[in-house]
Amino acid sequence: MSKASAIIRIPGGRRTKWAVLVFWLVIVVVTGPLGGKLTGAEKNDASAWLPAKAESTKVLDVQSRFQSPNIFTAVVVYDRPSGLTSADKAKAAADARRFAGVAGVVRSQLTGPVLATDGKAVETIVPVNLGLEGWNGAAAAATALRTIAQANANGLTSHIAGPLGNAADSANAFKGIDGILLYATLAVVIVLLLITYRSPVLWLLPVISAGVALTTAQGLIYLLAKHGLTVNAQSAGILLVLVFGAGTDYALLLTARYREELRRHQDRHEAMAVALRRAGPAVIASAGTVIVSLLTLTIAELNSTKSLGPVLAIGVVVALLAMMTLLPALLVIFGRWLFWPVKPAYGTEEPTTKGFWARVGRRIAVRPRMVWVITAVILGAMAVGLTGLKAGGLTTAQGFRHTPDSVAGQTVIDRHFPAGAGQPVIVIGNEPQAARLASAVKGTPGMTGVIGPFSRAGHAYLQGTLTSAPDSQAAYNTIDRVRAAVHAVPGADALVGGNTAINLDVERASAHDRTVIIPVILVVVFLILGLLLRALIAPIMLIATVILSFAATLGVSALIFNNVFNFGGADTSFPLFVFVFLVALGIDYNIFLMTRVREEAGKHGPRQGALTGLSATGGVITSAGAVLAGTFAALATLPVTFLAELGFAVAFGVLLDTIVVRSVLVTALNLDLGRWVWWPGKLAREPATEADITVEPAAIAR
Repeated sequence: MSKASAIIRIPGGRRTKWAVLVFWLVIVVVTGPLGGKLTGAEKNDASAWLPAKAESTKVLDVQSRFQSPNIFTAVVVYDRPSGLTSADKAKAAADARRFAGVAGVVRSQLTGPVLATDGKAVETIVPVNLGLEGWNGAAAAATALRTIAQANANGLTSHIAGPLGNAADSANAFKGIDGILLYATLAVVIVLLLITYRSPVLWLLPVISAGVALTTAQGLIYLLAKHGLTVNAQSAGILLVLVFGAGTDYALLLTARYREELRRHQDRHEAMAVALRRAGPAVIASAGTVIVSLLTLTIAELNSTKSLGPVLAIGVVVALLAMMTLLPALLVIFGRWLFWPVKPAYGTEEPTTKGFWARVGRRIAVRPRMVWVITAVILGAMAVGLTGLKAGGLTTAQGFRHTPDSVAGQTVIDRHFPAGAGQPVIVIGNEPQAARLASAVKGTPGMTGVIGPFSRAGHAYLQGTLTSAPDSQAAYNTIDRVRAAVHAVPGADALVGGNTAINLDVERASAHDRTVIIPVILVVVFLILGLLLRALIAPIMLIATVILSFAATLGVSALIFNNVFNFGGADTSFPLFVFVFLVALGIDYNIFLMTRVREEAGKHGPRQGALTGLSATGGVITSAGAVLAGTFAALATLPVTFLAELGFAVAFGVLLDTIVVRSVLVTALNLDLGRWVWWPGKLAREPATEADITVEPAAIAR
């Protein structure tokens, strides 16, 4: 027995299966407590996402020399549409004094109350130092301020807006996200596994294995987060969905092959060894492709995107290990009765040879060229909706699927005050040029209320207020004008920062990453497919189908977002994330299908191999796609627009890929191109077999 064969037999060995089970129990005991601490290690403020070279990052670095980087400014705004009364004004003044007593409030920087010129609103600027908790402490601070503002209001409306309010509402939106996602994902996976396996007990093993993988991955990621890896609530949520989705996919593929081998082998240990030897390489290659694709995100400028790659790659690695070791051990330990009521008895016929996908394949074989041309045209028509995709970024209000207090407060501020109040533009430069910098900022259209210059840590320091909403395109244009103006001051070495500048730099870094990473992923995936399939035409064909599927998905998503959900747009990173998941996971299904087609083509010829490959894998690929789509659809349960959009797009794209692209389009192309699919490999040079020659007449007869 070779060393490779011996390793393959370990998970399902008569004695070694128990060792595998004990190993994973120890891993869970060690990593379980660590995984529970992952939420506390998250960094959710936008500044943590910035690339080091961004101008706003450099401003934060200078600011940290004389001011805590954890100061979040709240804008407490009061309004009465009929006009403020003297009692309202007195209350605002009294509240300002009480705000000074709230833990963390920087009393020296507390400003106000400031009365609006129309006499209908008043605002107080309250900087709060959240200390080591940072973003995670925003909700408690906002609650303390809100309690004061709402006391004895007598009809006076109040809101907590500004960076602190936004952070608090975001934290509340993500509060309990892991629990909500976990229960939603579990519900989807359990229901779909029950439908797929038609067994009341078999579904437990993939779910247990995926749960073990998630716990282990979260523990490992927590350790890395404590040593510099950036993790945020979004990446933690996507990790949960991906581990359950991808892990369950691998479980479905391995279990399907194991059930197939149980019909051929009386000994279940031998059946598992053969299943691992036959299905293992395809599962490993598929997971490897996903992992490599995710790791390409490390070349991103945006820290949140750069760190997302390793976070999710770790999740897929652990899911793969669990499904290739723990799941086989559990399946062999419990035996054939797990498949009850349809136990795969030794010597019985494999039902997939006469199933739904076998019939679909025979119908495609009648006119494969017409099938793939019509399918491609339909997908192309779906892609036309891409013209309506508005992926230029989301405003703060658009980022929520409801209207939180900070958004309502910003609406009041926009109505009665300069829109940028509480979120100043910050300019830092060399002290000798302070006067010229002040003049440049004051002369910039879109700026008002310029304060300074002051001397801070050997630098000239200025603040200005935007006249437009701080998250609007008009505000971003003003930032560009301010930067152009101060950069033109000789010897000033000026930098422009602040919340609006941070958001602008995040959007631009995200757009840069999309332009760079998508081509890199395509090249990497092409090389992997070429090496795995030992052909050139097949990888080109598969990459083309993936791109077409991606375009169709974005087109339909744009139509749904604009006309059904009425979302205001999409995040700048939306196309990149959808591409990464659809391409990586779409290639997964390509590999499952094409490795089986290649295996069968070596025995029966390329055309018959295409039909056998479809009949053998069509059902399990569709089931795997349904599970993965269902897990990503769980993201739509969250009140955050970006995750809801991502969940819908990936879920729709995966279903489109598994039901239409993989099973119909790729099969039709395989049949039409025949042995040329495998050019210049060995299969392309082999003469047609008798089975190949009779494929189409047989299909017509049926």
